[in-house]
Amino acid sequence: MSRDIVLAAALELVDDEGLESLSMRRLGSKLGKDPMALYRYATNREALLDGVTGLVLGELIIPPVADWQEQLRRTAHDFRNLALRHPHVVPLLVIRPLSTPLGLRPPGALRPLEQVMALLTKAGFDSAGALHVYRAYYGFLLGHVLNELEEFVVDPDEDESVLRHGLYHLPQSDFPHVRELAPLLVGYDGKTELDQGLDILLAGLNSSLGNPAG
Repeated sequence: MSRDIVLAAALELVDDEGLESLSMRRLGSKLGKDPMALYRYATNREALLDGVTGLVLGELIIPPVADWQEQLRRTAHDFRNLALRHPHVVPLLVIRPLSTPLGLRPPGALRPLEQVMALLTKAGFDSAGALHVYRAYYGFLLGHVLNELEEFVVDPDEDESVLRHGLYHLPQSDFPHVRELAPLLVGYDGKTELDQGLDILLAGLNSSLGNPAG
């Protein structure tokens, strides 16, 4: 037993059964241990959630390329892949930071901020500019991932777009515009959509802040 083993089992439990499944009792059962023994590695369920968040964010890769925009673009795709691997953890990436002051968050949850701030500072941004880029970038990234995870398909084998996404449940008189989205939803490509959004975001940031590296 170790903290790493406990957190890895907690993440596996969340991946398989969702956040609601995570408890000391369920985790103890999964590990074949007395739940009370787990408190040596996590003081409570909140500590487990922080640990799982840090473990997932530890998978995020900041690629060593020279151009800051290309670094952010590749990191965004890595973050998207990470979210698709651990969809049940995504709400934690949004909610957990809101409940904890910045300086009290676990190191794993702060590492992406430190890494992105470092790469932007190296690119020539001052602290205010780097923080602005990070907030705009991370806000867009979380929004995209949440939107993509909402693209739930009811029946992937159904050719009719309205049936494929279950939109036939919505009354035509009340939701005419939503129902008309059916063909667009069928053709949705999260990877392409992410790149299109990054084109707009990075171009806008580069234009408004100026590329400090020239």
